[in-house]
Amino acid sequence: MLTRPGTGRESTGDPAQAVIEATPVRARIGAMPNFARLLPAALAVMLSACASPHAVHGDDPATAASAPGLRVATYNVSLYDDQAGGLVRRLEAGDEGARKVAAVLQQVRPDLVLLNEFDYDAQGRAADLFQRHYLEQAQPGGGDALHYPYRYFAEVNTGVPSGLDLDRNGTVGGEGRARGNDAWGYGLHPGQYGMLVLSKYPIEADQVRSFRLLPWAAMPGARRPIDPASGQPWHDDAIWAQLRLSSKSHWDVPVRTPAGTVHLLASHPTPPVFDGPEDRNGARNADEIRLWREYISAGARPWLCDDAGRCGGLAENVRFVIAGDLNNDPADGDGHHEAIVELLEHPRVLRMATPRSEGGAETAQAYAAKGLARRGAAAHVTGDFGPRAGAMRLDYVLPSTGFELRGSGVFWPPSSDPAAAIANGSDHHLVWVDLML
Repeated sequence: MLTRPGTGRESTGDPAQAVIEATPVRARIGAMPNFARLLPAALAVMLSACASPHAVHGDDPATAASAPGLRVATYNVSLYDDQAGGLVRRLEAGDEGARKVAAVLQQVRPDLVLLNEFDYDAQGRAADLFQRHYLEQAQPGGGDALHYPYRYFAEVNTGVPSGLDLDRNGTVGGEGRARGNDAWGYGLHPGQYGMLVLSKYPIEADQVRSFRLLPWAAMPGARRPIDPASGQPWHDDAIWAQLRLSSKSHWDVPVRTPAGTVHLLASHPTPPVFDGPEDRNGARNADEIRLWREYISAGARPWLCDDAGRCGGLAENVRFVIAGDLNNDPADGDGHHEAIVELLEHPRVLRMATPRSEGGAETAQAYAAKGLARRGAAAHVTGDFGPRAGAMRLDYVLPSTGFELRGSGVFWPPSSDPAAAIANGSDHHLVWVDLML
């Protein structure tokens, strides 16, 4: 859904104009002859201030963009509630976690950001509240108020009843986890764990593609879960034919940047846990990640049809950024690691240094000292998931070839840094990349 921030109402009229709220103000520098020799230095200072967050949160500022570019980020913000409307009530009352999330965004100031685990409501009340009362108000430990004129949100599969016994417990629906397990994507109410895209640049509303309804069985070679006790498919044929691939959704959101359209490919695959030996969540996670690999690959994809009935993948001559909590570490934790590795190594995905942080390295090393060691690099982790799972790399911003990477990082300062006080609003940490357009 495309809405005008601050109204909570679905836009009407020309979809291409639906998200236009206002033209962002651009500062201008007057080139006065007497001060011409000072202009290069002034510009350098301004660009440095705009391009890089605190040095310990990513690459050295010297390696960040020294020319106008695009900062893209993903952030699993954990702004969800187990009750329908619960997030709205919390934001109305004043939510400390939301304040910390907003402070992080105010520090990093991405041009385009995907927020995972932001509860969906059809009126956009939660998004309005978060934007008006948190992002657009300077937060403790944050920076200046941050305004996004454009946004995109839409329905997700989480919490939507399927009417089927998906977990094979003998009943359909029920209470608590039993109800969530039989939803199209796990959730206790429709819209829990939703997604929200915020942008400083216009969104091409009529070109957005959603794959929320795509049947899992439509994917050639889909990883159909198998019951190891019987050797038979976990779901019977009638249920398998109806299962949706996306646990939340997959969105292709085109954004008009100063250097042309960039496609934000947004998703949040299911965690590959909370199932049984049939590994139905692990299989689903791998195929949800594979969907993007198929989408950006050459060749016909007649089975890859969006919710509007348009079929096929992404054109070969466009630039994109894959973003989201993909719930898969290339080397550690549960899940089919080859799924994320194959995406990272796709020929259309830019080969780049992995975003890193000092705080992540500190946390991963602390777990290692307690016997929970990682195979992957400690500095590459993006979240702390407790003593059983430890720190892992689950969150990704993957630009396409055709961009020049100028910097990247994970907002996770070490515990000695005062900024650590705002970095614990979620168990995930914001990941950002700076791209030269």
